[in-house]
Amino acid sequence: MKLANKVAIVTGAASGIGKATAQAMAREGAHVFLADINDEAGAKVAAEIRGTGKQADFIHLDVTSSDSINAFKQQVTAKKPQVDILANVAGWGKIQPFIENTPDFWEKVMALNLMGPIMLTRAFIEGMIERNSGKVVVVSSDAGRVGSMGETVYAAAKGGAIAFCKSLAREVARYNINVNSVCPGPTDTPLLAAVPEKHQEAFIRVTPMRRLAKPEEVADAVVFFSSDEASFITGQVLSVNGGLVIPG
Repeated sequence: MKLANKVAIVTGAASGIGKATAQAMAREGAHVFLADINDEAGAKVAAEIRGTGKQADFIHLDVTSSDSINAFKQQVTAKKPQVDILANVAGWGKIQPFIENTPDFWEKVMALNLMGPIMLTRAFIEGMIERNSGKVVVVSSDAGRVGSMGETVYAAAKGGAIAFCKSLAREVARYNINVNSVCPGPTDTPLLAAVPEKHQEAFIRVTPMRRLAKPEEVADAVVFFSSDEASFITGQVLSVNGGLVIPG
């Protein structure tokens, strides 16, 4: 198993890509701490994973709150002092013209998609530095690579997350810590299901493979970056998008 005896944190683990990532990491042998603001759904996913004979715990986490992050860290380290993998998957956005955005909307988008991963990574990177090993993965978006109409501030936040990964990768490479980013294209998640059907159909039309990504396909990329198979890969961005965006 790729992640045997590893301890992993997965945010946004109650649904979508986060849920698929937690399930995949558990299957690969990791003890997974599922983190989400949705307690009921998160606890249910953790119970389902334990029901398969794998190791999983759910702990409440609001990635936009430093107090919540500190409490989460205390609970995790009380159970498992060493965290090997941090997968920042939690995120949020909504298609809306920039001119209609409100300052509250901007703050929520930036807090969830950029500052949350930054704060949570800061909470756990020090332990990785002390142990001279670790894996950090941030799920960003192709919107952060090339822009996306109707998602201007979301794209800014996701672009910032990519830049954060690249810069942090340079800083912590000397400590044998890998930092990488996975960029999904349109993915079949509850978040996308809330988008008007005409937009979903448009995403499928412009994707060369003519379908949405499955959460499990994005999770596979996160697991790869979290494994020893990616031991000499850091500061990289991997798109999982069916050919929608093909960077040069």
